[in-house]
Amino acid sequence: MAPASASPAPGTGRAEPTGPARHDDELRLVPLRHVPLIRKGDDLADLMVRACMESGVVPEAGDVLVVAQKIVSKAEGRLRRLDEVEVSPRAEELAVLVGKDARLVELILAETERVVRAVPNLLIVEHRQGWIMANAGVDQSNVGAENDSLALLLPEDPDASCRRLRSALQERFGVAIAVMINDSFGRPWRNGVTGVCLGAAGLEVLRDCRGRPDLFGRPLRHTDIALGDEIASAASLLMGQADEHVPAVLVRGLRVAARSNETARDLLRPADQDLFR
Repeated sequence: MAPASASPAPGTGRAEPTGPARHDDELRLVPLRHVPLIRKGDDLADLMVRACMESGVVPEAGDVLVVAQKIVSKAEGRLRRLDEVEVSPRAEELAVLVGKDARLVELILAETERVVRAVPNLLIVEHRQGWIMANAGVDQSNVGAENDSLALLLPEDPDASCRRLRSALQERFGVAIAVMINDSFGRPWRNGVTGVCLGAAGLEVLRDCRGRPDLFGRPLRHTDIALGDEIASAASLLMGQADEHVPAVLVRGLRVAARSNETARDLLRPADQDLFR
């Protein structure tokens, strides 16, 4: 990371350190690789403690542990076998339109408040938790050796999952840390997926910057920063999307306020303010 202050090195035009970097000017992301494949009922807190020890990192007050949605869903038993799904007429009809397995569509509909868009190869819905997303988060990648016959649902309540994990980790480590669940979402008008905050406990996820002056003293009028999504996206750089097997990342150096009552749902724009819904 760049030091807190720097000046051009003689004859190079490049910045040269003039003093030690301050801790709060640096951001460190530590991948926790030593996590086994998760099964229903596994103690995630215990596994995170072991992963930290194996990675040579001890959580400090103010750290944020970002965990992948998949390991939380697996531990909570959200894996479903497609051959056990009973398909409704609505799912059958929608499956023909979008070109997906009707059993998969049935699982999606069970997690859905309303269908937003259904076209060939694309099913966008409003999840019962409020997110606008593809397939209600129902996924078949990295769920097990029988990928084609299995599907994984999102956690029942990601914020509650974060609160439980945070409480257990604070008891084990004896320091106040925050916990976040991240997932990968697509976005309107942009190609590709990026990490987003699906659940959170113990940290500020939405920062209101209205009224703060810019460099020239002009007050900001409409700026809210989605800190939860920015942190989730940073962790996703290490977690990856394929066979990286980095299901958790410890983030250190963030100047993010501790919060006891904020949740990832604070990042959802109310329907009456959403011009694109």
